Amino acid sequence: MSRAQDPHPNKSFFPFGNPFRMISPKGSRLSPQQLTILHEFEAKLAERLRKLTPKSKDEILSFTWMTSAMASIRETHSDVLTLIADLELPVTDWDDKWKDVYLDISVKLLDICNAFSSEISRLNQSNLSVKCALHSLESASPKHFIRACSSLDSWRQLTNSRNPRIEKCLTVLDDLVGSLDLPKVKNSAKGKALMQAMYGVTVQTVFVCSVFAAAFSASPKKLLNLDVADVYSWAPAFRSLQTFVNEEIRVRFSSGRFSVLNELEAIDASVKELYPIIQGSVDTVKMESYQHNVHKLSNASGNLSQGLDLLAKEVDGFFQVVLTSRDTLLSNLRPDKIVNERVHGSKNCSVYQVLFGLVKIVQVCVNE
Repeated sequence: MSRAQDPHPNKSFFPFGNPFRMISPKGSRLSPQQLTILHEFEAKLAERLRKLTPKSKDEILSFTWMTSAMASIRETHSDVLTLIADLELPVTDWDDKWKDVYLDISVKLLDICNAFSSEISRLNQSNLSVKCALHSLESASPKHFIRACSSLDSWRQLTNSRNPRIEKCLTVLDDLVGSLDLPKVKNSAKGKALMQAMYGVTVQTVFVCSVFAAAFSASPKKLLNLDVADVYSWAPAFRSLQTFVNEEIRVRFSSGRFSVLNELEAIDASVKELYPIIQGSVDTVKMESYQHNVHKLSNASGNLSQGLDLLAKEVDGFFQVVLTSRDTLLSNLRPDKIVNERVHGSKNCSVYQVLFGLVKIVQVCVNE
């Protein structure tokens, strides 16, 4: 993954006072059809938030849940594109402020995706040390135990080390929180619908990314408590999800666990059980326990590999959706394209067709 070049300089958003205000209701009102489109978007968002709420605390911060969370925000971003097409709001009719917000948010999301992909790769590399240890333990020969201990020590050190890209990601996340203070929209019902939808998808995205950042950085400091107004139909589902997940993560951090990530904690538990055995000699009495714990460690390492692979694919899928939508917006802002469309009298139609085609591409990605 690589970050797309941002044609606009970074802009400072409003001071962090109350960035969670409702979009101004004044001005032109949405038609019944436009309200239906917006309500359908928000109903889907509420349902996704409800599905993300784990049935038990054990599900939180498993890679299965994290993969579902990333898939959820990817699907909501694709829904925003569908809403744009359904509202027949061509990019060339967007207010400059909307374009700046969209581009600024998208470039921050690309940065965050790159940071998450970097951390996933790092965890995969550390898991190689576990696989090396398992290879040394296959023969149950005491002479290989020293090598196995060394490999497991390397795994622990690598896992406990900090990723500079995740540390930078925390700053980007702060900026993304600032982008929740969306520009006011006047005299544009479609623009209000767009900003309200962008607010919903950004809240969901900021929350999920803050959970990932907290888990990957091994720090609860970046867990956010976003205050969403009751006027939004998806607010109750969001608050329920946020409260459930954040409270459990804070409990895990306070308990002094090796990691708040389930799969990493499972490996650490197996390592702790193996160490007393392999640091001595394996006699007949210990052999059964030894084989059992080696099997557990092997399963834990396999689960970690599988979970990281699935999460990596989902992060990449989200990255591609954001990048494609960003590139489509930029391609329709080129002066030569706009001039050409004006000459042929087909500006709105061509932009709408491009957006509609993009929606189809994203829908294919979601179905895959």
